[in-house]
Amino acid sequence: MKLLDQLNQVERIPEKYASMTKEEKESRILEIKEKFGKRLYIPGHHYQRDEVIQFADSTGDSLQLAQLSQDNTDAEFIVFCGVHFMAETADMLTKDNQHVILPDLKAGCSMADMATIEQTERAWVVLQELYGDSILPLTYVNSTAAIKAFCGRYGGATVTSSNAMKMVEWAFTQKERLLFLPDQHLGRNTAFDLGVKLEEMAVWDPIAHKLETDKPIEDIKVILWKGHCSVHEKFTVEQINQLREEEPDTKVIVHPECPHEVVERADLNGSTHYIIETIKKSVPGTVWAVGTEMNLVKRLATQYPEQTIKSLNPNMCPCLTMNRIDLDHLVWSLELLEEGTLHHPIRVDEKTTKEARLALERMLNRP
Repeated sequence: MKLLDQLNQVERIPEKYASMTKEEKESRILEIKEKFGKRLYIPGHHYQRDEVIQFADSTGDSLQLAQLSQDNTDAEFIVFCGVHFMAETADMLTKDNQHVILPDLKAGCSMADMATIEQTERAWVVLQELYGDSILPLTYVNSTAAIKAFCGRYGGATVTSSNAMKMVEWAFTQKERLLFLPDQHLGRNTAFDLGVKLEEMAVWDPIAHKLETDKPIEDIKVILWKGHCSVHEKFTVEQINQLREEEPDTKVIVHPECPHEVVERADLNGSTHYIIETIKKSVPGTVWAVGTEMNLVKRLATQYPEQTIKSLNPNMCPCLTMNRIDLDHLVWSLELLEEGTLHHPIRVDEKTTKEARLALERMLNRP
């Protein structure tokens, strides 16, 4: 049987959930949560649907939720409402007697999928031939466990959108150059803010298997993996320019996963946490156009009615893979757990975990 056929078979939700009302599903979730008590922990990423996030014991970004899972030693079962790489990180940080469950295996991340371990190892061979032992690999936490392990194996580390600048600074104390995976935009924006010129950056194309640059290769300091977030890449300078013309008093705040020209044109840019805190602390009456995932933008608009909050892209859709976890998948996972079945447990092998934790710890141990 082909993998796709297997996934389709696994993901076929029992028909009974189609006949249940929303209230019945919510009641069952609350009932199971009460039954398991501290043995059950549900972390929910900021980009999840409201119908799911209402049941989260904690909300946050991917690494924050993985760390909270690590700290919650009472939890035997961690039902992670996020995407696959987040559940992997939670599994690698938690104890062996804790079980991480992803309600829908198809809840992945297109950005993480843009850098496979096979592509990365092939690229590393070529880059070593070009530059020798002068490159340090860094990976955004929005990457697979295998890519984190690759960075750990070669002396590199993980980064978040909050600490990317600190980690890139650290990387340059270790080696002359760095390879930044898998999001070219976060890498470019961070390096630029640290004074690296755009002409000192080149893009590695994993499909064409080559370095894209018209500059002398010896001048390249930052090699950016040709990957991106399918949500954040849809924000454009044209959207900002139109907004400036029509609503000059509106403040534009975007995520650093957006293209460089968008980040440069915006009033402010920063991590999801930074965006939330900035809007939370802003003066009542402030008008914001936000360049990040739509579920979060809508939630912010509801939570802070004293502000006017909207998406920078009026035609933006929620993250399709993050949006796969819905009420049906959550209640299905929990009812199976109640029956004693681990529904889509996420397990990372011991070797990968050991090397990936090196990359994570190099980041977490930075002052």
